[in-house]
Amino acid sequence: MKRMIFLPILLILVAGPSAAEEPRPTPEQVQFFEAKVRPLLFNHCQRCHGPEKQSSGLRLDSAAAVRKGGDSGPVLVPGKPEESRLIRAVRRRDETLQMPPKEPLKPEEVAILTEWVRMGAPWPEAPASTATRPDIDTARRNHWSFRPLAEVRIPEVRDVAWPLNEVDRFILAQLEAQGLTPVEPADKRTLIRRVTFDLIGLPPTPEEIAAFEADSSPDAFARVVDRLLASPHYGERWGRHWLDVVRYADTAGDNSDYPVPQLYKYRNWVIQAFNQDKPYDQFLREQIAGDLLPARDDQDRYDKLIATGYLANSRRFGSYEDARYQWYLTYEDTIDNLGRTILGLTISCARCHDHKFDPITTEDYYALYGFFQSTRYPWPGTELSKAPYDLVPLVPPEVSEPVMKERQAKLAVFDAEIQQLEKAKAAVAKAVKEAEAALPSFSEESDGKEEGERRLAEARQQFEELTKAVQAAKIRRERFAKTPLPFETAYAVAEGTRWVGNARIQIKGDPGRLGPEVPRRFLTVLGGQVLPAGVKGSGRLELAGWLTDPHNPLTARVMVNRIWQYHFGRGIVATPSDFGVRGEKPTHPELLDWLARRFIDSGWSIKAMHRLIVLSRTYQLSSRDHPANAMADPGNTLRWRYNRHRLDAESIRDAMLAVSGGLDRSPGGPHPFPNQTTWDFTQHKPFKAVYETNRRSVYLMTQRIQRHPYLALFDGPDTNASTAVRLTSTTPLQALFLFNDPFVHEQARKFAARLLAEYPEDTGRIERAYLLAFGRPATAAEHAAGKSYLARVRAKLASTGVVGEEQTAAAWESYVRAILMANEFVYVN
Repeated sequence: MKRMIFLPILLILVAGPSAAEEPRPTPEQVQFFEAKVRPLLFNHCQRCHGPEKQSSGLRLDSAAAVRKGGDSGPVLVPGKPEESRLIRAVRRRDETLQMPPKEPLKPEEVAILTEWVRMGAPWPEAPASTATRPDIDTARRNHWSFRPLAEVRIPEVRDVAWPLNEVDRFILAQLEAQGLTPVEPADKRTLIRRVTFDLIGLPPTPEEIAAFEADSSPDAFARVVDRLLASPHYGERWGRHWLDVVRYADTAGDNSDYPVPQLYKYRNWVIQAFNQDKPYDQFLREQIAGDLLPARDDQDRYDKLIATGYLANSRRFGSYEDARYQWYLTYEDTIDNLGRTILGLTISCARCHDHKFDPITTEDYYALYGFFQSTRYPWPGTELSKAPYDLVPLVPPEVSEPVMKERQAKLAVFDAEIQQLEKAKAAVAKAVKEAEAALPSFSEESDGKEEGERRLAEARQQFEELTKAVQAAKIRRERFAKTPLPFETAYAVAEGTRWVGNARIQIKGDPGRLGPEVPRRFLTVLGGQVLPAGVKGSGRLELAGWLTDPHNPLTARVMVNRIWQYHFGRGIVATPSDFGVRGEKPTHPELLDWLARRFIDSGWSIKAMHRLIVLSRTYQLSSRDHPANAMADPGNTLRWRYNRHRLDAESIRDAMLAVSGGLDRSPGGPHPFPNQTTWDFTQHKPFKAVYETNRRSVYLMTQRIQRHPYLALFDGPDTNASTAVRLTSTTPLQALFLFNDPFVHEQARKFAARLLAEYPEDTGRIERAYLLAFGRPATAAEHAAGKSYLARVRAKLASTGVVGEEQTAAAWESYVRAILMANEFVYVN
């Protein structure tokens, strides 16, 4: 019977999914296709491979046609770009297969098609079109997230003794309606470990646990919460959450992935803003328009300038510094992140066509585009100049302006010298060609031949000398341009200098095909406020006001949902960066609106929202199972218990440092990047580095193009895109890291040395190890197992000649490494 059952399953696995069973594209894949792949195919391929003409029998305008291929068979192998004829053709490495035939695709366009095939060549079911446009605003504006915040009444509950605050009444009302009973509260040790990791990302000390257990007052837990919220480590923990969604990185993401030495200031500004409980609306305004806001003094002005590092942090593409640079992709990255992070909307889906699902039009997209097109972004360096420019001085104008004027004047002298040498070089190049052309007219016996050869040799030598002179002048200019300024700068934005005004629609997302101009304004579905006629600059200050207007139904909803998500592992809306039609509906819509209203009324205080949530009974429940509840609500969406979860990458690393005693708790500063004057990064030799530190993991240097090895291994954030929810994977490589990585061995050595220094015998050491690592005392069985393990390791070490203190240290290092690898160390109940 077993063989009868197993064989069909095996056959299904071997056969694989049929064409009809192809997995549906994810929302991210849909966005990638609509924003990048479809416009590329339309602009470059479908003229010859579309509905009107099918060269070689190939059509590239539908999923079925692409899968079918042409007269020579399939043109792509999903997931395998190296085996796909389409990719070989656009790379033009085969003389018999080069497409498009006349003008090659740009390298970044080839990269887009390659990535599309690598992800399986997903193709959304319905084609996007702007030929016929439904009345988007009236058809979809009644979606729940676009409605004003509801005036919610706190629900009545039967068990009036259970709720500790209003949050509990919303939760309990739904549980009672479904006939579910919440589990018992967590014990004190579990609770303090949970909330300490939750609020500061570090384990509680044994002394903190003991003090909480001994405190029998009604507000004992509230005092723990207030202590944690006042800790400087709170901002490091919750600032990291914000850095996830704004896709923070310390490099630019261009082909060379140039370092951005100044961007740590924005990271530290975020951490400090959380520690100060900066009101969330002000927090957003400073990041969108800090350079345009009034300031109390110079330091406040500099802080607000640094805050606009949020916009400056938008990804750079390519390496050009002139008009050829594709700024439209950087603006798209800005708009995409602003939409996802602040509004919970996928606005950039409307770059090439009206949004397929949400009430966002192409006009809406380019109305926002104008704000950022009118903004000056800084450059960290490029392949042409290898020097940063357009950084923002953090000194008064009377200090910076004379220096900048002198610098520009010197650069102008360099440029004039180079131009003059280039002009002379061009003249000599012309003389070389003329001398070469004249030589055949002389016969071998002619007196003029020797003179012609002499002139040609002189011209060639002169050309070589001028070539060297041009190169030397460029090197001198480059060296001067890379000389750091004599004052602090910020990687921040400023009002535009090249262009200030409205944007024009880019037809099908192609900046080379411009349509009508669109006035700068807010999204139509959120009010469509138009920039006043008297505004002379970018309009970012007005945009910041519209984003943080209390009548905007999305900004407060999105943020309180994120706070709830980070406390419980899942938001009231499970798609925290997509509140649109394709996103999940809220499990507790009344609670979401009540929290959003409470958030606004509290003065947009994030710490007040923490207190409200973690002081609820809902947060303080145990993580134990309840079979009847699990049958009715297996996903625990109704919150009848707390979800056990694994620590994130940063907390695992920080906890190792904390228990070993090796954690440097001081704030992180700049990274040890190479000296700016030596920068010579190119797309073929991009910047790559990993800098070790014993500070909190939020201070690790992170790149866009190359992920930090540890963070990549333990599901850290994607620095190329907004990370709304971190996935949790379990892989053999994670286990191998804990077995073998020098960092783990170093922390185990320090942990063992700490225990050996604090206690003279194994019983006390084992007890202390459990208290530090797990927040609880060891059981009798664990004491016995620990002593047995240590005895075996000591015996093995003795057989190899390791004795005395060295033997004791090595045995304990092995033992505590096993503790650091335990599930209990990396999981929170």
